[in-house]
Amino acid sequence: MAYRQLSRRLGVTTKGQREEIFAHIKVLRKNGLITLLQNDEYRLADTDAVAAALMPSSAKKGGKKGGSAVTPPRNLSVQAQFGQDPIVHRRRSAGFDYVDGDDRPGRAPSNTIIGTVDLATPNFAFVVPEGNDNADDIRVFTDQLKFALQGDVVRVRLRSGSRDGRPMGDVVEVLKRVRPEIVGRLQVQGTLGFVKADNRKVYFDVFVPPHLLHDARTGDKVLVRINEFPEDSHRQPVGEVVRNFGQAGGNEAEINAIMAEFGLPFEFPSEVEEESEAISEVIAEDEIARRRDFRNITTFTIDPADAKDFDDALSIRQLENGHWEVGVHIADVTHYVRPGTELEREGKHRATSVYLVDRVIPMLPERLSNGLCSLRPNEDKLTFSAVFELDENGKLYESWFGKTIIHSDRRFSYEEAQERIESKEGDYAVEINVLNDMAHKICAQRFKQGAITFETQEVKFRLDENGKPLGVYVKERKDAHKMIEEFMLLANRKVAEFVFNLKKTKPRFTMVYRVHEAPEPERLQTFALFAQKFGYKLKLDNPKKISTELNNLSSEVVGKPEQNVLQGLAIRTMAKAIYTTEPLGHFGLAFAHYSHFTSPIRRYPDMMAHRLLEHYLEGGKNVPAEPVEEECKHSSAREKLAANAERASIKFKQVEFMVDEIGNVFKGVVSGLTERGMYIEIEENKCEGMVRLSDIPGDEFELDKDNYRIVGRRTKRIIQFGDEMEVVVKSANLLDRTIDFELVDDRPDFVKNREAAERKQRSSEPRGYRDYSGGKGHSKGGHKGKRR
Repeated sequence: MAYRQLSRRLGVTTKGQREEIFAHIKVLRKNGLITLLQNDEYRLADTDAVAAALMPSSAKKGGKKGGSAVTPPRNLSVQAQFGQDPIVHRRRSAGFDYVDGDDRPGRAPSNTIIGTVDLATPNFAFVVPEGNDNADDIRVFTDQLKFALQGDVVRVRLRSGSRDGRPMGDVVEVLKRVRPEIVGRLQVQGTLGFVKADNRKVYFDVFVPPHLLHDARTGDKVLVRINEFPEDSHRQPVGEVVRNFGQAGGNEAEINAIMAEFGLPFEFPSEVEEESEAISEVIAEDEIARRRDFRNITTFTIDPADAKDFDDALSIRQLENGHWEVGVHIADVTHYVRPGTELEREGKHRATSVYLVDRVIPMLPERLSNGLCSLRPNEDKLTFSAVFELDENGKLYESWFGKTIIHSDRRFSYEEAQERIESKEGDYAVEINVLNDMAHKICAQRFKQGAITFETQEVKFRLDENGKPLGVYVKERKDAHKMIEEFMLLANRKVAEFVFNLKKTKPRFTMVYRVHEAPEPERLQTFALFAQKFGYKLKLDNPKKISTELNNLSSEVVGKPEQNVLQGLAIRTMAKAIYTTEPLGHFGLAFAHYSHFTSPIRRYPDMMAHRLLEHYLEGGKNVPAEPVEEECKHSSAREKLAANAERASIKFKQVEFMVDEIGNVFKGVVSGLTERGMYIEIEENKCEGMVRLSDIPGDEFELDKDNYRIVGRRTKRIIQFGDEMEVVVKSANLLDRTIDFELVDDRPDFVKNREAAERKQRSSEPRGYRDYSGGKGHSKGGHKGKRR
């Protein structure tokens, strides 16, 4: 293939990209991997030469004599070098604290820093400096990473100069390999195997010698542990198959691979299960005596229809003065999970339950999450409560916090509670409507104080007994959801305020806070410029008016094609909420102090908040902040990992659903633009795929980054974010988890073979649908509310 042919195949149009391709071709020739023919054409070198060039010496052990046909690994193939991801926004601020030293072995090289690897694309990564939140991240090309993976700790030598205003560097040493494993698809050719990672940001393949394949075959989805990292960046790491999930593409293989990719556990250690089984179900009389008794007060739970871990309940009664007493009762998990136990250690490590499409990976064993701690109806249950005196307008008069015992009268699904709200009829309809009216007024107060709302759309699936998706729909949030959310927000806020105000001087009492800082001005300005392309003028330079401007925008875009694009980008413009001991407030909720108290069955920070609150209620002294802060950082990292795993499972199921839709037409909107193509999100099921620019006939399109659009060179046709498109499903690749579309306008020969109404019927939310957990019956009803 000629150099220009290769450029066209890859969709490369800019001079800079063509020069980069040529540079990589020179590297491939230098290492004997390709050969120059006549007329400036190239072909792969003899397979023996390829294997010899790429295979480390240790990988040859156990191999047979003779050549083996080997596909070149991705980090040396030209295709892998030009995956153009959307623009990545990074921090830009102050400089670095350098490490003094020299370049001798065992010494810290001069002009170096230590940081953590954050893979960005197959071409480069960022290294986030340790101990200096104001320092710029360093950009490192992957051929200078020394095979470091996500989260690895490295020492980086800074280069002179910068790229795109960002400092650059080279990794001189990998100090800590956090998890030297990859998950991917195995290819075995001859006697030699190698694994291509599912994670596209992983920039190398792993060679597996014959004696370490352990009967794995071509096409298997496997977990490989890397045993050898070569010094030469042109050779490949050597690994061993440690887990075989079966043939790639199947439901169990792919979901298990996602779990392994993100390091999620497959089961609880036996000692953890044994501890949970040993806990008595009997509530001792002396335990009941020391608690406030709510068993004779109207109490109920409201959860997803298929939930089993009921971690919160509401009680309500009218007081003699006409006010209402509302109790927010939370499962008393820390009564059963004690410090120093195996249960505690495992819960601390997991830090969160993870909700994949067809199963949940719980933080605590089922006996606790679905049994002892679950606030099931008609059973006495131990709780930790926040009790409020409110009037009918939602005005708060008194708050009380303490240990309680409840007896839930009724378990409602959200749908059942919504029926009571809409019809005003049925059991407990009066109580539910009183709570709903108060919730509306409490919510109005929040927004008056500056809270921000952007309604995100949650994708749900209807599955058969084998986990195959039969339908994809968007879950609608109704008043019943919002009512529960408001009372959980109230409890979380008041618990945080109570602990903060226990001590009026610094250092204040240590607490776990859920912090959401204000967005950076530069990111707000970028978003304002983007919104302006759609005709929306935002004034975001005044911090006091940011919430008003964003809420007005949210209202204006409802029902318009650009709604999801602008709301999604607005959310990404915001800072990420984290756990910390610093009481920095919650920008999005407009709360000066906020914690997480209401979900201890599925969140470890809530367990920490319970323990701290109980300690202070009993008159305990201040707790050292440092160990709590470390656990906050761990929990924040695990929360991010869980969210990424959940997104990966959703993406796989969306692709699996679209396999049966190939050739069908859908309406969608442009949700992303790159130099290779444009992403289209289907309106009715939120499945996203790409229309490649090279697949649009009759013109050559280029990305106009400054104006967020693509433009046809000849026709001057303009396509931009939010444009409505009608697309036909061209392909759905389960192995790569990608969907490709074509524009219907460019397929005059296309015949629509199914009415849109039929699709809408099949993809709409079914009545009484089932989600299959595929395991021990853990709930997979999803999160009770948003991750605020």
